[in-house]
Order: sequence, then structure tokens, then C-alpha cells
Amino acid sequence: MVPVVAVGCMRIDGMEQQAASRLIGTALEHGANFFDHADIYGAGRSEEVFADAVGMTSSVREGLILQSKCGIRPDIQTFDFSREHILASVDGILKRLRTEYLDVLLLHRPDALVEPEEVAAAFDQLEQEGKVRHFGVSNQHPRQIELLKKYVRQPLVANQLQLSITNATMITSGLNVNMENAEAVNRDGGVLDYCRLHDITIQPWSPFQFGFFEGVFIGHAKFPALNAKLDELAAKYGVSSTTIAMAWLLRHPARMQPVTGTTTPERLADCLRAADVTLTREEWYGLLIAAGNTLP
Repeated sequence: MVPVVAVGCMRIDGMEQQAASRLIGTALEHGANFFDHADIYGAGRSEEVFADAVGMTSSVREGLILQSKCGIRPDIQTFDFSREHILASVDGILKRLRTEYLDVLLLHRPDALVEPEEVAAAFDQLEQEGKVRHFGVSNQHPRQIELLKKYVRQPLVANQLQLSITNATMITSGLNVNMENAEAVNRDGGVLDYCRLHDITIQPWSPFQFGFFEGVFIGHAKFPALNAKLDELAAKYGVSSTTIAMAWLLRHPARMQPVTGTTTPERLADCLRAADVTLTREEWYGLLIAAGNTLP
């Protein structure tokens, strides 16, 4: 059992310890003890800042669920799912987080040169040594996952994918089956239904971004209809527009676990309040259409 929202730590590398402690404290006060990391966030600095901010000890660690990712190597501009790199990456992650184990390790972006036998060997060793308890992937489509599953013994429990009201192709392509419009294009191999069929939790990243890090759609002039609808529902439910945008993801029956990206405690609290808001079917579709998506 994990919280319905994961707290993303990508941007905390430049925070002072007091500010980072306040952010993490806000999460824990709301029952959000699942924290998402990656070895490339701040070149590893985000994990160090987190460990300092939370005052990591064995007793503190027991109350946390920690997830990190590996496989991107910006130093040599490659992706690397080799056994050697996975094992070395996890050792570095554990050292920076000051913990003996990760609850979840995700493979970060697909590696075109992946040898799934090596991934399986790395996962087996990490499990046997008690360094990682669960495994998953990030940004992978069904066939890539199936290739891994041919060799990997452990269940792949999560797939981290970009998804928001404005970046919803994995949803809209399923609504436009057998149509000739642009939204009918299947860009991900049907990953949404695949993950539901195989009990893989989708973890939407950038839940408030449009495009590829072009900006936040909340309050943006490019989306007047969407923001009017967000404001209308925010007033109805007595919450912020941020809460409504997050509640839109949580309303989907795939039981997704969105990953936040904010470093502002107040906005993080707004994200976490979405767990208490259940949008109606009409409201959910209304937001989808207001974002510029069309129904056939």
C-alpha cells in the first residue's frame, strides 16, 4: 500500500536544508511518505539534500517509501541498462540517501542497447543482497516491458510516464479507435490498457506541464477554456485549481500515482488534497475537452 500521490524530488537539489525540511515535512503531515528520486536529479545532489533534510536514520527510514531511477548517463550522453551500471548506480543512490535499501528501483528511459539478461542478473543480485525490494520502468511501451519480463523474475510494479490533461495521448488514442484524425494515432503501444491488464501502476510525471517542459498549463494564457473550467470546479469543491488538475488524474480507474514536481509546500499541499476530491464523469470529460482534446 502506497500513498496515491508520490512526492517528486527532482528540483530540490538547490534548496537550503530548512526549506527542504519544510517541504518534506508538509508531505509527511499529509500522509505522503512516498518520495521519488533519480540518480541524475541534480547530478545526485537531490538525494543528498533529501537525506539531510529528513535527518535520515534507521528509525526515520522505516517511515519512508523511497523510489529512485537509474540508466541515464549524461556524462557520456548514453542510456545504460548494463548490469555493471545498474549495480554501481544503486550503490551510489543508497550512499547518497544514507539507506541500506530502496523500496522501488525504476529503469529510467529505454536503452536501445539493452540486454535483458543483464538487467535480470542485476535485479537478482540487488534483491538477494537486500538493496532493492521492488522493480519497475519509466517511459517504456508494452513490447519493451514484455522483452524485460521474458528474463526478469520480479514483477515490474510501476511505469513512470508523462501524462496530464494537456498531454493525454495515451487516453485520447483509446477514445479515437478506428478514426482518421490525429488523435487516433497510437504513440505508445496501448500502454495505458497494458499496464491496467498487468497490474503495473502508472506514475504520471509532469502532471501540470504542457508539451515537453514548455510550461505549466494552470493559469497559462494558452489554455483559457481549461483554466476557466479548473477555476469553476475549484470554486465548487472549495480547493485550488492545482487540486482539481491532480484530481483529474486520480479519477481515472487505472489508479494512477501522480508524481509532483513542486518545491513549494503550499502547492504540494494542494496536490495532496486531490485525494479527497472525486470528480464526476461529466466533470472529468469536461476538463478533457476544455484542454483542447476532442471526442469522436
